[in-house]
Amino acid sequence: MSQDHQPNPEVPPKPSRRSFTAEYKRRMVAEANQCQHGELGSLLRGEGLTYAQISRWRKAQADGMLTDKKRGPTANPNRAEVRRLEAENARLKRKLEQAEAIIEAQKKLAALLDRLKSEEAK
Repeated sequence: MSQDHQPNPEVPPKPSRRSFTAEYKRRMVAEANQCQHGELGSLLRGEGLTYAQISRWRKAQADGMLTDKKRGPTANPNRAEVRRLEAENARLKRKLEQAEAIIEAQKKLAALLDRLKSEEAK
């Protein structure tokens, strides 16, 4: 036996998930709708698709939801404004707490002065 054959040390890149444009989905739904009896399977095999994908795309097209939208949460366009308002709200809360503390101290001082005046009057 000869040991001329050595394994390839290269690691294949991780495959990425296929993504389809809305135009491609519309075209595939149209082609699937034009298929005669028995032709749909060969169309799907040739494109590497499943019947479930076509049926989801048909439903999305009927609902008007077949668009090129990105996956995941949508970015909030008002994010900077929300952060600014939250910071301002926190600042105003601190200022309110300080004002309430000052008012409470003034009430105690006024009560103390009233008590001192009443003791002097006696």
